[in-house]
Amino acid sequence: MGTMPVFMTALSTILGAILFLRFGYAVGHVGLIGTLGIVVLGHLVTIPTAMAVAEIATNSKVEGGGAYYMISRSFGLNIGASIGIALFLSQAISVAFYVIAFAVSFEPLADIIFHHYGVYVDNRMAGLIFMALLALLMLSKGADIGVKALYVVVAVLLVSLGMFFMGSAYSPSSGDITAHIDNPDDFFYVFTIIFPAFTGIAAGLGLSGDLKDPKKSIPAGTMWATLVGIVVYIAVVFKLFLSASPEDLANTDVLVMGKIAIWEPIIPIGLGCAAISSALGSMMIAPRTLQALGVDKVFPMQLSVWFAKGKGVKLEPFNAALVTSFFGFFFVAIGDINFVAEIISMFFMVTYGAICLISFLEHFAADPSYRPTFRSRWYFSLIGAILCFYLMFKMNTAYAFLSIAIMAGIYRWAISVGNTERDVAKLLRGVLFQMNRRLSVYIQKKASSNEQGWRPFIICLSADTFKRTTSLDFVRWLSHKYGFGTYIHFIKGFLDNKSFGESLKTKRRLISLIKGTSSRVYLDTIVSPSYTSAIAQSIQLSGVSGSGNNLILFEYSDEDKTKLKEVIDNYGLLHATNFDVCILRSTYKGFGYKKSIHVWISAKDYENSNLMILLAYILTGHPDWKQAEIKIFSGYSKGEYDVKRQALVDLIATGRLPISPKNIELIPQQGELISRTIEQKSGDADLTILGYSSAVLDQRGAELFNDLPNLGNTLFVSAYNDKAIE
Repeated sequence: MGTMPVFMTALSTILGAILFLRFGYAVGHVGLIGTLGIVVLGHLVTIPTAMAVAEIATNSKVEGGGAYYMISRSFGLNIGASIGIALFLSQAISVAFYVIAFAVSFEPLADIIFHHYGVYVDNRMAGLIFMALLALLMLSKGADIGVKALYVVVAVLLVSLGMFFMGSAYSPSSGDITAHIDNPDDFFYVFTIIFPAFTGIAAGLGLSGDLKDPKKSIPAGTMWATLVGIVVYIAVVFKLFLSASPEDLANTDVLVMGKIAIWEPIIPIGLGCAAISSALGSMMIAPRTLQALGVDKVFPMQLSVWFAKGKGVKLEPFNAALVTSFFGFFFVAIGDINFVAEIISMFFMVTYGAICLISFLEHFAADPSYRPTFRSRWYFSLIGAILCFYLMFKMNTAYAFLSIAIMAGIYRWAISVGNTERDVAKLLRGVLFQMNRRLSVYIQKKASSNEQGWRPFIICLSADTFKRTTSLDFVRWLSHKYGFGTYIHFIKGFLDNKSFGESLKTKRRLISLIKGTSSRVYLDTIVSPSYTSAIAQSIQLSGVSGSGNNLILFEYSDEDKTKLKEVIDNYGLLHATNFDVCILRSTYKGFGYKKSIHVWISAKDYENSNLMILLAYILTGHPDWKQAEIKIFSGYSKGEYDVKRQALVDLIATGRLPISPKNIELIPQQGELISRTIEQKSGDADLTILGYSSAVLDQRGAELFNDLPNLGNTLFVSAYNDKAIE
């Protein structure tokens, strides 16, 4: 098949039963402006969907299953299956809807039969008879006969519309574009009844497996049918408004168009052709959707094989057509055309919303393999998706919740029983990748400007990760809420196949080690011949956060001070590259119960003081430290007590830090703080924070970090420059 069957199938559904049965009702209840609003609103959903369909269809091979195939190949089989089953149900129920409409067109003939033969055939009985004939036709002849019949019925349909436009007024028009009957139906209820008229855009998709060139035929046929449909809808609405009063449009029998046409019987004939053509279209595409679901093994194995089975050379979906016929008979037996219209509208809204959402996400995922020859716009798809889900709840809130619940139930069922190893992960990873890329570039640009406030972008390099996790935990705590952490495990050696393989294995161990901790640390490994070269490489890395790293953390054990020497030897390298340098000394006491943090500020340590206080505060942002109490100890020279205390109180108040003034203690000092005093007051602290400078480090070396043996874990802080607490 080529483009014409897609165009004919879509157009025959667009210019279908609703056009004849319910457009007069709509003008009578919501007026000319309201009905035009319904047409516009409906196409704000269907046009973005048609464009999204054209885009997705031109990106990859489109096989049998139409809309389901495209959704499942973009969103994966789990979500595709749940939407596909809902789509099949809407298509199968549509068969019943159009058969009921066809039965209405049979009323004049039923009256003649009753008048001459005394046999009364009501609409429900006529519908069941026609449903049986339709099922027999499709089961025996397949899609070929359906397409051939479309050419005939579309021709009759166009003739009936032509005679309608040539007709004269049935009753005087109100002339008021807002006029409607008293006590009209709600706008969104009318929209719900009318909306199935706009769903024809998806009709041609179901033929995808029978098309010679789906990438060409689906976009061209669908878009042209949509455009022709819009023109006809608007013309019919104006003709109805000008040819009858709101009361006659709303209250006259459903075939009021016949009262206007130059030959009244042509409208029942046109309605019959519209209904049977739409029923034929739905009867062709619904079994193909179910067959595609079976091919993808969405259902349990035996059921999937039965649904997937085809008949003849063209693999006509005979078994799937049997299931479609069952649904058709069931809803024809119900016989309420408005109820069936509401069900159809809800399921189609879900499907269209999903298609638009896929198109929107594909635009932002920027997957190189997504190269459609037809390009929609992301904002069209976004508008379509939002409108679909919004209108669902405006149309019928209860049905909307029920539809979502049914979809969720089908989704869970599809996961539990179907062959659904493919999922949405690829698409979402692409979207997240693009979001991260754009945010990283944005943050990097902003980082070059003068930033107000400081936050830690920490990098930590350690070869002792699997001996103790002290440094990893500390990075995890500091980066949990207010910053970003990069932890790198150092592997000494030269990079070759063996060491590279070891680094990959080590990285997997790191990820496994931190699993279950709600970590927000980026983990990596580095292979380098020396600790110095590893530091040099690490501090030159671009920050994964998009902003450059500004703080480096080293850790050594009190029982093994060899690592400390390596840190001291490389301090000049770090200081020269504008890093704040923190050295964490781990002791056998560990971090205790994480209840107390002591910050010690010497009289000559102003440059480090704000960073030390900020780090203590940031640490309490992690749940492990949320109960911790921060105490500040500060040395003061003679005569400076009041000034120094007030400065610290003001700093805490201005910075809105959760530190009570009673937790500020000033200690008289001559020169540096006395080690004995620190050990006496902070010996039981879970973490002690002390400052140091490069000048003092040059003078004292390793002794600076080792002359407080009775303290627990201690963080030594050297700030590159003063940090503002605002």
